[in-house]
Amino acid sequence: MTTAATHRAIEAVWRIEAAKVIAYVARVVRDVGVAEELAQDALVAALEHWPEAGVPDNPGAWLMATAKNRALDRLRLDALHARKHEELGLDLDALEAHVVPDFVDALDAARADDIGDDLLRLVFTACHPVLSTDARVALTLRLLGGLTTDEIARGFLVPEPTIAQRIVRAKRTLSAAKVPFDVPQADARAVRLASVLEVIYLIFNEGYSATAGDDWMRPALCEEAMRLGRVLAGLAPGESEVHGLVALMEIQASRTHARVDAQGRPVLLLDQDRSRWDPLLIRRGLVALERAETLGGASGPYALQAALAACHARAHRADDTDWEQIVALYDALVQVTPSPVVELNRAVAVGMAFGPAAGLELVDALAAEPALANYHWLPSVRGDLLAKLGRIDEARVEFARAASMTRNARERELLLERARMAGN
Repeated sequence: MTTAATHRAIEAVWRIEAAKVIAYVARVVRDVGVAEELAQDALVAALEHWPEAGVPDNPGAWLMATAKNRALDRLRLDALHARKHEELGLDLDALEAHVVPDFVDALDAARADDIGDDLLRLVFTACHPVLSTDARVALTLRLLGGLTTDEIARGFLVPEPTIAQRIVRAKRTLSAAKVPFDVPQADARAVRLASVLEVIYLIFNEGYSATAGDDWMRPALCEEAMRLGRVLAGLAPGESEVHGLVALMEIQASRTHARVDAQGRPVLLLDQDRSRWDPLLIRRGLVALERAETLGGASGPYALQAALAACHARAHRADDTDWEQIVALYDALVQVTPSPVVELNRAVAVGMAFGPAAGLELVDALAAEPALANYHWLPSVRGDLLAKLGRIDEARVEFARAASMTRNARERELLLERARMAGN
């Protein structure tokens, strides 16, 4: 194997194994920042040794063993320098044998942590509410996604130094706040889980409908979010909302190939060629939704949104869509997570189910909402409803206003085209 081929293999292995290695090491050293440094040391060792010795039969195990040895060496050195044998509870015989010290297991038992998985600990640590949302997203993609700082920066269209600073500050914040590397106990897990799900869905949404830039979508971010969701579903199989989020992402992602035309221009949901929707992703999404419904009755926000997406997925033609069912699901969603954005989406459904005048009445009632002041979909929806009512000049003004508010070039082109074509 050539050196270039070996480096490609290392990159692929690292993308798959990085989170597991970092998670394991973090459990040993109790510091996410240090754990990432030690895991990176193992990666550097692979880059040095594998081109000459060849890729091992089990490259993931090689990286894990190398990182484990680095971690234990680090603990031994810290203990010798600081004379903290009693505090750390180190067992030198265990260190020599390269076995995780008993104190780790003792601490785990003391916490009565009923989900004892390193990866799950890493998920909850990277998405800890002590961090800002931007920091949680960057750190999650770095630690769990195995993405480089440059890849994250390109995904979100921000300068690489900005992402690097977010990651560094996030690790410092976790360390300074002494955030424990663990899974919250059952009574506190729901609150923390909401943060985890929020981060994963934010990553997905930025890929599905990019807020800025020249592209309508960034599929790599969608794929990464779905991968993280599937990992989380495997780690927390009894959590309804985890399966709800997975279902929502799978079903929405099924439309990817139909959401742009041959020139990369956006195609709205009702205009999409549904034969191009991915049937495998739809089936996977419906299975995940069924699991969420079995566990929690699909009463959480992600499961409800997945049920909404399923209504579209089950309709072979746009005209077959059960809009009254969608309105009912939005009624339930408003009760669970009341927000002007949900109300706006509900207004769209009402307009489809009961006529554009009914929808416009609801949209106009939202016009004064501060949260929607810079939300370009408000004038866009209003323009669509006005056009359906034959109020063409007003519709064109609204589409043009929406175009001026978006930072996404493709979306702006779509809205300006709708302004030109209104009434034709």
